[in-house]
Amino acid sequence: MRTGTKISLVALSLLLGAAEVLNRVNLLSEPEWQVSPLIAFAGLYMLCAASLCGFALLGSAPLRWLAALLLAAGSVVVDSYQWVVGDFMNYEAFVTMAASGGEAGNALAQQGPVIMLAAAKGVILLAAVGIRPPAISGRWPRVGEKLLRGTAFPILVLLAVILFFRGGDGSSGLPAGHAGASFAILSGYELVTADRGPREPVTIEVRRPQKVRDIVLIIDESIAGAYLDINSANGVYSGLDRNDDRIPVHNFGLATSITHCSVGSNLSLRFGGTRDNYRETARSKPAIWAYAKEAGLATVYLDGQRTGGQLQNGMTREESLQIDHWEQFEDVAVIDRDHAIADRLAEYLEDGIAQFILVNKVGAHFPVSDKFPMSHARYRPMLKRGQYVNVTDSPTRDGLDGRQSNWVLYRNSYRNTVTWMVGGFFDRLLAVDGVADASIIYTADHGQSFHERGEESLATHCTPNPEIEEGVVPLLVIGDGGNRALWAEAAARGKDGMSHYRIFPTLLHLMGYREKEVRQLYGPDLAAPGPDPFTFNKRYNARLGSEPSWVEVEREKIARPPSSDYAQTAGHITK
Repeated sequence: MRTGTKISLVALSLLLGAAEVLNRVNLLSEPEWQVSPLIAFAGLYMLCAASLCGFALLGSAPLRWLAALLLAAGSVVVDSYQWVVGDFMNYEAFVTMAASGGEAGNALAQQGPVIMLAAAKGVILLAAVGIRPPAISGRWPRVGEKLLRGTAFPILVLLAVILFFRGGDGSSGLPAGHAGASFAILSGYELVTADRGPREPVTIEVRRPQKVRDIVLIIDESIAGAYLDINSANGVYSGLDRNDDRIPVHNFGLATSITHCSVGSNLSLRFGGTRDNYRETARSKPAIWAYAKEAGLATVYLDGQRTGGQLQNGMTREESLQIDHWEQFEDVAVIDRDHAIADRLAEYLEDGIAQFILVNKVGAHFPVSDKFPMSHARYRPMLKRGQYVNVTDSPTRDGLDGRQSNWVLYRNSYRNTVTWMVGGFFDRLLAVDGVADASIIYTADHGQSFHERGEESLATHCTPNPEIEEGVVPLLVIGDGGNRALWAEAAARGKDGMSHYRIFPTLLHLMGYREKEVRQLYGPDLAAPGPDPFTFNKRYNARLGSEPSWVEVEREKIARPPSSDYAQTAGHITK
């Protein structure tokens, strides 16, 4: 009886991954059958299946259950990601997911049923490997048993080695337990071999020791640059389309982000670097907080995305100790947090203290159905409301099934969210007198793809093969700190041609650091002449010997917000 149960559970655990196998085979058959890769995939899959059987036959109970836990945990992680996102998980995604641990609560809140299904499959795998194997008699069956047991772990290590030499790619369609366990092995290897040398101190000299005004970096969340009224004729209200002598707004138009995922963009916005050296600066150079303190500024961090002291976007405890005032807004409803941040930021701008302030807004990360009040539901039809009122962000989209008719609903809910979270935010902030004396840089961590070209998809950003819109963000300098002519000229010259990589050196320029030394390490700033590569990095982590992969954005191909999503009559948006 135990034999039948064991075999059935092992077979069931493999069978439950059949959809991923078929997806992988379909990919290998497009545009035409690729025989060699298909044979390689089939061979590797059979080796993983044999390894699974070998783990299930281990005679040592502690070792068998340890293997069962490792495989089951890997299965839950990989399946949760793949079933929620609708794409294969590779090591790049695994690293990003591990760095986004603060989103676990939101992910469970929104995608609980899918995650529970992945957990149920993991329990089946746990039982399949963990329960005591039957006694095997007969010479040849016992030889086979010993062979399977002896190769179980070597095959897992072999898979990890293959993934290592392929830069973390190559596990698509393989048993989820083995894929996840291999990722864990690679992560452990990187942890053991990581360079843990001390972070360097600030060595660049401050050339302007006089009093520095408030300097602010506002990093919005998931804002598609082309969806703002300042960048597109059909864009939505941003609160930034103004000609105000009191508070000038210098629009650099559309810019490329560092990458198309939150973690990498935020990390490099805090540590700087060029396209060539960003990995080294993130590992060993000072954070923006250290530069601010060296320049005599107090440091402030306003985080609207996390609560309870959670760190995010690659921030460590060591880095957080450089922040003088770190505020989160857990007592404020998600829908109101960006407005609360605007009010709190205004207080800092009017307190008479020179500060560097970094803001992570809630913005327009999915779910977007409940991030605006009905008073701002100008664009319709829209997604069903009332399901995700307490969720700031999560790993998937709300209410999407991938069809174009459904994307219309999503785009309209997104428009309403941007009107409230961006337009409402700047309506409050720019009404404050203290803004005029500050230097504020506004951007977003990454853009969004809403598949305006008509393709069916569930993805908006952070995909293995991104659409160009995933890396297109807004970029503005607001309240120029007394350098109005400089920023007006720079914005006109750099319109629709700058990138995130210009922001860090701009902040150091505003703090008074020597421009020549800043440029040598961090590249040119926003005021510097000369073109910037209009590219973003789709392989930000570039682990295991792989290299960054740059996506070139052709400006004329950037999708604009389609007015066909809604109808406008007598000043009202309807459909």
